[in-house]
Amino acid sequence: MTAFATLRRVGVLATALVALASGALATGPAQAETAELHISKGYGILYLPMIVMEHEKLLEKQAKAAGLGDVKVGWLELDGGNVINDAMISGNLDIAAIGVPGFLTLWSKVKGNAKLEVSGLAGLSATSLYLNSNNPNIKSLKDFTAKDKIALPGIKTSLSAVVLQMAVAKEFGDDNYAKLDPMTVGLPHPEAYTALVSGKTEVNSHLGSPPYSFMELENPQVHRVMNSVDVLGNISLDLVYAPKRFIDANPKLTAAFLAALEEADKLIADEPARAATIYVQSAKAKLSAGEVERMIKDPDTKFSTTPNGVMQFANFMGRVGTIKNKPATWQDLFIANVHSLPGS
Repeated sequence: MTAFATLRRVGVLATALVALASGALATGPAQAETAELHISKGYGILYLPMIVMEHEKLLEKQAKAAGLGDVKVGWLELDGGNVINDAMISGNLDIAAIGVPGFLTLWSKVKGNAKLEVSGLAGLSATSLYLNSNNPNIKSLKDFTAKDKIALPGIKTSLSAVVLQMAVAKEFGDDNYAKLDPMTVGLPHPEAYTALVSGKTEVNSHLGSPPYSFMELENPQVHRVMNSVDVLGNISLDLVYAPKRFIDANPKLTAAFLAALEEADKLIADEPARAATIYVQSAKAKLSAGEVERMIKDPDTKFSTTPNGVMQFANFMGRVGTIKNKPATWQDLFIANVHSLPGS
């Protein structure tokens, strides 16, 4: 394998985090923090802050400013909560961007295991997920049959999978939340896009995020069946997390990461055209920067470190039994550094 390949409060959060990190170091024995870390991002606009961070080397910049010297950052591109969580548990990741349901699944599973426990670092992004189909007979969730196949990054635990379950539960009741699960097929968003627009595979539907959801609708044979915002509201869909052991051992680096994330969010808000160009260059997307900029400016798309609506996922997953340990509040899931944010 090769080497691991509109916000305005940047200074406030970064200063608080660095101060906390410095205090932790002052009260304990001096220890060197890691000089190399591995981070994962996924496909699509939801991961734009991570893409900007990598392209602009913002983490390296913030780490050096915090006195950590030259920190080497390796990036992986992973899709699907189960895949990301497996990489985290195996020790191949230090920080990961993931759909909220995937994080909740791992958080619940390892809670109480000091060697494996994880904590959320911050919110990442919100956008619309579209359930698109090339089957003209499918106009609502009620129209899916056993012959239909819905592509999503990972069955049962990925962001798209749980959003589909939540939509199904609203339509058919909690007891039937998994009604469409047998029709789902695990495919990364780029492959699902190709399958849907080609019309040559068993996959006739895809629950995906921008840019793929937008690109699919440019095909006259594809139509939208559902918009997740209509079902769930405009809530955080992705967040970033890390093992507690990593956070405890690297307080300054954790603060530097969060400062870099805030800086990336500010760049996106202040310079959407530049952010769009970075996305096109980095993701090698078959889109113009202008098209990506329109997606970034879509009212359903937001980039913020504030975790918004995370408990909506937690309450649903606890209610239907897909997680055994349910947090009492959103703060239970995240490091204390972000508890003062207006999360939910």
